[in-house]
Amino acid sequence: MEHLVELRLRLIKCILAVVAGAVACWVLYPQILDLMVQPYCDIVPEQAVAEEAARQNLFGGCELLVLDPLEPFSVRLTVAGYGGLTLAIPVILWQVWRFVQPGLYPRERRHAAAFTVVGALLFALGAGLAYWSIPRALKFLATIGGEDLVTGFSPAKYLSFVIKMMAAFGIGFEFPILLVFLQFAGIIHYRQLVRWRRFAIVGIVALVAVITPSGDPFTLMVLSVPMYLFYEAAIVIGWLRDRRARRETSDEADDSALEASPAGSLGED
Repeated sequence: MEHLVELRLRLIKCILAVVAGAVACWVLYPQILDLMVQPYCDIVPEQAVAEEAARQNLFGGCELLVLDPLEPFSVRLTVAGYGGLTLAIPVILWQVWRFVQPGLYPRERRHAAAFTVVGALLFALGAGLAYWSIPRALKFLATIGGEDLVTGFSPAKYLSFVIKMMAAFGIGFEFPILLVFLQFAGIIHYRQLVRWRRFAIVGIVALVAVITPSGDPFTLMVLSVPMYLFYEAAIVIGWLRDRRARRETSDEADDSALEASPAGSLGED
């Protein structure tokens, strides 16, 4: 019962953190929306009043087309909700860590803390890389249909695309955490990862094609290359961990042999 009461308190703190972050994002909505729309503005020509710009964009600029009277309100709610969840991630991870900490051994606590911090940093790095790659993906998607198509994105669909891109990259950057955790748990060995290397390349490209909403070649390359490098990094981490474990086992065996030897017994006397 005490554990369930603590779980309820942790959940309440997480919810309050999300609500506080959502209120802050609701107030800062104009600035956040400008930041989200900036990748779209990057692909619009500088002289928006020119004939070429008018052909590329319905408004001659990078405004979003509202087709539903309720859409502006729902878009603001969406931005506030996802923004609040993003701002609350450190608090949520901290509450999860404090909840599971009493049941862990000291060595497991060190690993869990490292996994939490590195996981948050990798997710942020992946989301930032997605934000950088979105203009290239939009340019590809806006031009692949031909010159007879006029570009005019609705806010809901555009923000959904941006959020899915950032989430896909963030989740993809958690790939090394999963591989290292499986090695620490003894489920897989780094030698297995070495044998699976050729299949991993094909699997990573296929996975990226599924989880990214754009599916353009540039996005596939931008996410697939880091994920494969992470795969190789997980192999190196597993090799280093296995090497250290063998060295510790060898040192313990040498110490045991020294204590069991006659010279060791003489030294104790």
